[in-house]
Amino acid sequence: MLAVIGGTGLTEMAGLEVLKRHSSETPLGAASAGVIHGSLNDRELLFLARHGHPHKLPPHRVNYRANLWALKQAGATHVVGINAVGSIDPALGSGALVVPDQLIDYTHDREATYFDGRFKPLKHIDFSWPYSECLRAEIARAAVICGEQLIEGGVYGCTQGPRLETAAEIARMARDGCSLVGMTGMPEAVLARELSLDYACLALVVNPAAGVVEGEITMAEIEQALVGGIERVKRLIAALLKNEAAPQE
Repeated sequence: MLAVIGGTGLTEMAGLEVLKRHSSETPLGAASAGVIHGSLNDRELLFLARHGHPHKLPPHRVNYRANLWALKQAGATHVVGINAVGSIDPALGSGALVVPDQLIDYTHDREATYFDGRFKPLKHIDFSWPYSECLRAEIARAAVICGEQLIEGGVYGCTQGPRLETAAEIARMARDGCSLVGMTGMPEAVLARELSLDYACLALVVNPAAGVVEGEITMAEIEQALVGGIERVKRLIAALLKNEAAPQE
């Protein structure tokens, strides 16, 4: 079953007929919110608000391990993480929808694995290609079906937050090869891999990153980009379901 993790601007799915609400409690503590098992366009879907509903949890305080565990427990097999991001690549303007194929993790002090020797025995996993190629292709197909322009490929750089980055940090990330910057892509992606969940990121660009253009980044600018962009994200997710593009059990 397809699950959607909603990020900033997407704490609930309009039009989702609720079939069941799961508890937020897991063996790893409370998830950000209870998983909603619902129906959209007569297709079943799981939804979880990454920052809670209403939006309350900063990126470094999200219990990512509980969130992914709760989705797996509710029956998820495929997960699309929705992320509001800044663009490091000047070619990516506000409102762009991107499905990255790589990431770099700049976070610290986050519970980043189930295989910590306490919850589960130590185990190493391959993470060369962090996103599911199959699910990325299905998102691209859904974008064509619903007429949304989608940029395939790119490197998501995940920072600690909740503050935005300095211009020097963004310059370093550009040298590292990052094209996008966000705060919630990790450890979400690796935890999905550890649970054998196909995972892909659908990133919505809401601002140019620090130093990419002149001037400061304003929250009003970000909020304006979110308003229209999230509606496009919802249409794409609906297409993923309506046209049976999403992989099923």
